Amino acid sequence: MAKKKAAGAVKISKDSISKRRGVKIFGNQYIHTGQIIVRQLGTKFHPGLNVKRTSDDTLIALTEGMVTFTRKKVRAFTGNLIKRTFVNVIPLPKQEA
Repeated sequence: MAKKKAAGAVKISKDSISKRRGVKIFGNQYIHTGQIIVRQLGTKFHPGLNVKRTSDDTLIALTEGMVTFTRKKVRAFTGNLIKRTFVNVIPLPKQEA
């Protein structure tokens, strides 16, 4: 019989810290240059007009404007048509003072 109770169960039951992924700025919202639109793993959302994809698949705005989400049918690598969601930033017209 063991003289000490097994202490390994506490280390196993710990949970990892969540990564806070997802859409940060939704459609028809104003965004500034460099702000994060979507944090994602893989490319669920694809970059469109005035949007850049970083090395960890995060989408950021290249200009100020309104965020829009559009769905398009595009030809995949296999030749099939598939629907993809694109994120665009539409620049607002400059206001003259």
